[in-house]
Formats: sequence, C-alpha cells, structure tokens
Amino acid sequence: MDKKTTGIIVTLVAVLLCGCPGLFSLFGGGLMAIISFIPGAEIDIMGSSDPQSALTTGIGGVCVGIIFIAIAVVVSVLMLRKKPAAMISEAQIPPAE
Repeated sequence: MDKKTTGIIVTLVAVLLCGCPGLFSLFGGGLMAIISFIPGAEIDIMGSSDPQSALTTGIGGVCVGIIFIAIAVVVSVLMLRKKPAAMISEAQIPPAE
C-alpha cells in the first residue's frame, strides 16, 4: 500500500471513531444546555431533576464534541497533506580522486 491509500484509510477511521461521536456529543450537549433553560422541562440526569446538572452535562458534552471533531480534523490534515518534494541541488559534486 502506498502512503496516499494509508492516509485515506486512517482518515476514514478517524472520522468514524472521532468525528461522528463528536458531532453527536456536540449536538446532544447543545440540546441539553438549551433544555436546562426551559421552565417546566422534565429533566432527569442520573436521577437529578436540577436544571444546573443538565446545563453542566450539556456544556461538558459540547466541550468533548469539539475535542473529538478537532482530533478528526487534525488527523485528516496530517494524513492527506502533500509533503514537500526533496530539494535537488544543482551544484556539481567534485570528482573523487
């Protein structure tokens, strides 16, 4: 396998294992944070009905989602970037005596 194919496979794995859960966590955390401000909403976070726990869980989910998405983006950029070609010097090599 050449380096381009390996880079594509690593990128797909990173997107599936980090990008997708990151998006779900980002949107779920945002939804929890919004729900914490709705009066009369039925909130149940591990047995707690406190809106503060929903807000804390939501902000934590948003932070984790951003980190996971950043990991997927960094892996993609590092794997798929074009590396600079080796510089070929045009200086002549002195003959060996």
